[in-house]
Amino acid sequence: MEISGPTILTADGTYFSFLRPSENLTLNAVARGLANTCRFGGQCNRFYSVAEHSVWVSRIVPEELALWGLMHDAPEAFICDIPKPLKEMLPDYRKIEKAIEGPILEFFGLIGPMPSAVKAADMIMLATEQRQIMNNRDPWRWTLKPLEDATLECLEPQAAYELFIARANELGIF
Repeated sequence: MEISGPTILTADGTYFSFLRPSENLTLNAVARGLANTCRFGGQCNRFYSVAEHSVWVSRIVPEELALWGLMHDAPEAFICDIPKPLKEMLPDYRKIEKAIEGPILEFFGLIGPMPSAVKAADMIMLATEQRQIMNNRDPWRWTLKPLEDATLECLEPQAAYELFIARANELGIF
């Protein structure tokens, strides 16, 4: 790939193009980026990666949506996990996120809008995470019920990377 336009060098040595997101895209680059990205802008009481969060989402959706759950935050491997209140103030960020989301998801065989069950699972995990790794233990303001039987591991980045890759492999992505 000729380096032109807005690109970043990925952990696996390829270049990610914001204008051509599916070109040179690899599972490894997505997994590494998500494993090295902490949820909540890093404002949790332990490191908790987007990769570990994504594996959880993939486990609580119906099996036919598991890959959607795993990849629902894949763009954040390249544009970081911006907390939602800030994201809502950044219309250009949201445009970039939407522009790369479709091609990245399509690369993994996911076509169409994000299923509502995946969005719901993402919100259930948000409530679960708030209860377990955030210092404010107030009842979740959206009255979502957290998972009762979930214990977040708060894995170090390398372990989160390996967990994400293993889950992708279970779902037929190599």
